[in-house]
Amino acid sequence: MAVQPCLPTVRQREVVFWRGYVALDQSKTLSRKLRGPSALLAISNWRQGLFVETPSCQATAGSRRLRMVDAEAKPVIEGDPERFEGSFTQQEPIPEIAIECAVEMMRSGRLHRYNTGPGEESEASALEREYAAWQGSKYCLACSSGGYALHIALRALGLKPGEKVLANAWTLAPVPGAIHAAGGVPVFVEIDRNWHIDIGDFRSKAASSGSKVLMLSHMRGHIVDMDAISTVCDELGIAIVEDCAHTMGARWEGVRSGNFGRVACFSAQTYKHLNSGEGGLLTTDDPDIAARAVIMSGSYMLYERHGAIPGKDAFDKVRLVTPNYSGRMDNLRAAILRVQLSNLDDNIQRWNVRYRILEEGLQSATGIDVVNRHQHEAFVGSSIQFHVTGIGSDRIPDFVERCATRGVEIKWFGVADPVAFTSRYDSWRYLDDLPELPQTLDVLSTTCDMRIPLTFDENDCRKIGRIITDVISEFQAPAIQHKG
Repeated sequence: MAVQPCLPTVRQREVVFWRGYVALDQSKTLSRKLRGPSALLAISNWRQGLFVETPSCQATAGSRRLRMVDAEAKPVIEGDPERFEGSFTQQEPIPEIAIECAVEMMRSGRLHRYNTGPGEESEASALEREYAAWQGSKYCLACSSGGYALHIALRALGLKPGEKVLANAWTLAPVPGAIHAAGGVPVFVEIDRNWHIDIGDFRSKAASSGSKVLMLSHMRGHIVDMDAISTVCDELGIAIVEDCAHTMGARWEGVRSGNFGRVACFSAQTYKHLNSGEGGLLTTDDPDIAARAVIMSGSYMLYERHGAIPGKDAFDKVRLVTPNYSGRMDNLRAAILRVQLSNLDDNIQRWNVRYRILEEGLQSATGIDVVNRHQHEAFVGSSIQFHVTGIGSDRIPDFVERCATRGVEIKWFGVADPVAFTSRYDSWRYLDDLPELPQTLDVLSTTCDMRIPLTFDENDCRKIGRIITDVISEFQAPAIQHKG
């Protein structure tokens, strides 16, 4: 049961600071039904069950203690604040049955996907067949990484050297890397405040660039209005390549992410929804794209050993005129992924439970803006993004650092220089003529990002929400007005 804080009458230049609450001015009463001494309680964030210790009354909240300080000084907090001890990069163990399959595969020595006997299906081939069925696609190719899948998707689509490829400006470095590797030239499109590609800017740049390809990144799992973007692409004859690294298992109006464009690419890197360390999957319903992609992946003339491919006629057209870019998936990774695929729908539900807990906790915090998701979007909450508002972007690094000292790892996309996996479009300086995208830079200047690994339980998520709320409240104390 919550204990109401007992606050003393304060002198004109003194303030009690408590978790974002400030008591001041001798002539007012406490607000929000917190009755007590004649002082105004200016509330920036009420959290039930947290108490204050002051010189004239005592109550405790764990190890937190606060004392009177001068109004012009920083609040003084004594004691150890709540801290999170978990790891934001620790994934769940590979399932035991997958480990057994991997060990059996290693004992066989037949790790290469084409090392099979007559009538035998390799693990990689079985993964392709099973993933195509799960995704609802006709064809599937297992390859070495999601970035590699993006590269050969563009080449299999027929991209020519020097052709322009539209792409949302907020994405990760493998996307422009794949465009560059395929010989294309990225044309970056602004994003909106909800981290989606800006459809108005997309239409404008599609017309001015003449590009016939959009590499659409569902960055951090945020799916744009697929009806609207598909309508524009149909009007202008633009083929969509979906980068679904963060949306494996997500849906838009009941349709799986990846089933809107000509071709889609998925990642099985450790921090994605399936984990083989590295790995990628390419899906399409186009037999010509599928045949070219299989040959490009390094099938030699063994393409018939793939599990979800078009008929012989499609390969007869391309097998001698298509280069080998050698990027196959091996049987070891495929064996690990097959087991995980059978658990994916359950894991999506587990991620979303954790996401909703964090979302609820952060929505109550002053200075944190968690964007509402589209009602048509069935997302996978393996990470959460939010805007930090009202404190100035110059103070966000301090906010991130304070969260880090309390065990909460947050990435800020406003930083100019790349940090770990985080980078902005204007840092990819191997590209010529990088544009000025003021809207994107403004959105990213307040954008923070946090992983939600399944090693976190529901109470972990509640604690993380409390810590972030607590830290942001340190920046939100209202100004003190002195009477003459």
